Amino acid sequence: MRRQIRALIVPALALTIAGTHAFAAEPGDVVAKVGNTEITEADLAFAAQDLGQELQRFPPAQWRSILLDVLIDMNILADAAKKEGLDQSEDYKKQIDFLSMRALRNAYLAKEINDKITDEDVKAAYDAEFANFEGEEEMKARHILVKDKAEAEAIIKELDGGADFAELAREKSTGPSGPNGGDLGFFTKGQMVKPFEEATAALEPGQYTKEPVQTQFGWHVILLEEKRRQEKPTLEAVSANLRQKLIRDRYEAAMTKLKAENTVEILDEDLAKAEKAK
Repeated sequence: MRRQIRALIVPALALTIAGTHAFAAEPGDVVAKVGNTEITEADLAFAAQDLGQELQRFPPAQWRSILLDVLIDMNILADAAKKEGLDQSEDYKKQIDFLSMRALRNAYLAKEINDKITDEDVKAAYDAEFANFEGEEEMKARHILVKDKAEAEAIIKELDGGADFAELAREKSTGPSGPNGGDLGFFTKGQMVKPFEEATAALEPGQYTKEPVQTQFGWHVILLEEKRRQEKPTLEAVSANLRQKLIRDRYEAAMTKLKAENTVEILDEDLAKAEKAK
């Protein structure tokens, strides 16, 4: 089992996710030792950031054990690499510089952008975006689907005689909604094929089509039950998306300001041309 877990996780070491706080213990608490090297709760948390996507494959109850396996392997391999002198190589030093730069970038973004977006900011963004919200019209309908026009016309005559639409749908409809009385629920423009949509839109609630409606699926008899406007989404439903939009907007603003304060010179001709073409 441990080998299978390693095989899945080791290739994902390059993946990172921000803001994963997997454990509530104190960061300095020691959970294991490899020789004289201590593995702490903070180490588990950092590993969780790096492996968050891969961890989703396993039940949360296994995460700590999986992360500990990975950290034990990492420590053993790192110690072996040091004994080989790999920590003195130029490639290693360049990689450390890159990882340090990435960590500093993430720390800056967390402190100066993510952490500064408050619930009040999200509420203000919600109020601004949905101030004049007018929901899309949606319709609730039932239908009876049959193979030929004559059969559909016969069903309309039965409805004219007082037959119950839902009962006829359960008895005669060949569509998947037949067992549910032909109920299609609510739908908006563009969700149904055009002839069906146009025929439904022409009805008033409580009316059914007096002529069969043909589509590529067959012949329909349609009952419109209700028309309404979609309700404005709640703050809770859209807060995550709004927060992400605020993060993106503030990131762009921060980068514009910081780039103006720094000199950037691209020496590679091809890269310089590509940059100008953006």
